[in-house]
Amino acid sequence: MAEGLLRRTLIALMIVRLVISAVLLGSAAFIQWSAAPGSQLWPLYGLIGLTFALSILYVTVLRPSDRHRWPLDLQLALDTLTVAAFVWVTGGITSYFSSLFVLPIIAASIFQHRRGTLLVVVMGALLYAAMVSVQYAVPSAAPWVGWVGVSLPLPGWQVALYTVAINAVGFLAVGALSGSLVARLKRRDQQLAEASTEIASLQAFSHHIISSLTMGLVTTDTGGRILTFNRSAEAILGRRAAETLGSLAAHVLQLPPAFAAQLDGYPDLPGNRRADYRYKRADGTTIDLGLSAAPFLAADVRAGILFSFQDVTVLRKLERDARMQQRLAAVGEMAAGIAHEIRNPLASMSGSIQLLRQELQLTEDQTQLMDIVMRESDRLNRTIGQFLAYARPRRFSVARLDLRRAVRDTALLLRHGAEVDERHTIDVDVPSEAVWCEADEGQVKQILWNLATNGIRAMPDGGRLRLGARLDPGQIEAILEVQDGGVGIPEAELETIFQPFHSGFAQGTGLGMAIVYRIVHDYGGEIRVTSQPGVGTTVQARLPVQVRLPASAPVPGA
Repeated sequence: MAEGLLRRTLIALMIVRLVISAVLLGSAAFIQWSAAPGSQLWPLYGLIGLTFALSILYVTVLRPSDRHRWPLDLQLALDTLTVAAFVWVTGGITSYFSSLFVLPIIAASIFQHRRGTLLVVVMGALLYAAMVSVQYAVPSAAPWVGWVGVSLPLPGWQVALYTVAINAVGFLAVGALSGSLVARLKRRDQQLAEASTEIASLQAFSHHIISSLTMGLVTTDTGGRILTFNRSAEAILGRRAAETLGSLAAHVLQLPPAFAAQLDGYPDLPGNRRADYRYKRADGTTIDLGLSAAPFLAADVRAGILFSFQDVTVLRKLERDARMQQRLAAVGEMAAGIAHEIRNPLASMSGSIQLLRQELQLTEDQTQLMDIVMRESDRLNRTIGQFLAYARPRRFSVARLDLRRAVRDTALLLRHGAEVDERHTIDVDVPSEAVWCEADEGQVKQILWNLATNGIRAMPDGGRLRLGARLDPGQIEAILEVQDGGVGIPEAELETIFQPFHSGFAQGTGLGMAIVYRIVHDYGGEIRVTSQPGVGTTVQARLPVQVRLPASAPVPGA
């Protein structure tokens, strides 16, 4: 028991003693005066005054503590003496108030346990026995003669002895019973305190686990309104828990309508439901969200829905990259197998057509047909060349080069290309300092050329094309960037632009972007595409500054 609690306990005991003493002694004085107006009341008044004086002195002087329990023992002793004095002045063995000895006994059992209870029981029994002895030894000293106007004769000594024994046994029984009840109550209080501590610890532990989960966790009530929103959910969705609690989960989580409709009948929800969809965060960014919904049980009763989800954007990108690699590998195997079988006959056909054109006298229509055959042969030859470039990329010739030169050279070739006219503007955006990177210059130019020609084709009515190169802030990656102001790419088609034979232009072979993807991937780099229909497209090819060629890549200089 803390010092402050012990002091409050002693003060409470004194207040209770003062109230009981004032009520009992005052009522006794009133009854005595009513029954015998001429009787002496000073013993009763003296007891009242002494009780108040001792209490005031005790509060002023004593400073109780846990190490010194004697102040509490002293107060219990004073209570016992006060009861004994009251019994003495109201008749001793003939007093009707001998049962008041149980009050300090009960108080001792509450605050001093068995030791204090035993002391108060022994003290009360000895005081009562001493009073009875004095009554029979010195009858003339009895102040109780004439109490309430009646002189009660003393009972025989056998009756007195029996009365003392009965009261002593009663004091002991009350002490034992109250001590047992108090001990049991304290054990229950201790068990309750331990259980409360365990529950609080369990709640804190559960809260810590939920807060430490890497996946988002949201629970709702039966109306679909959010009850809990953990820390990972805040990080994934970009929303604070305070602004989501009480809101509809379907709105906060942006659930697909069909999936939300399935959850409307959640009492009949059989097991988990899974959904993968695009989620738009508050900052405008979009992520891939993998979400599961299951019944939320409380005491085996369904009380709502439990949503768990993760940001699977990186995972989905890896899956798309793996599928892309599979497609590219299949196309590569096909190209490697048929390229030579087509190219050799095509060369023979092209040479034969040229020879016939020189030796034969052709009409104008025949000459035009010959030109068409030659042009188509050249176009088919270029397509086969791209096949071979994709299927069997030429060996790397890695050197330390300044990417600014590759950007300027590509821009110069574009300005003099057949697809660029006066409606197009080619801008070069490079820093004043060199942008060094370990790469094959020819492949870097091929990346820029393929991306730039796609940008020109995306602006059939003219526009501005920007070519740029820079280092990232950490100077770990070199960034080649091509930005156009063309028709843009719908979001649904962004995942397919690197697939072979996927072209959005009438004259495209669908291999340019696939070749770019393969070159960048072989360098261990990354391609990022952002586009908005009607506004334009920005493509970034991010290459490591220091080349990290995969084991399957051609060996530099071999």
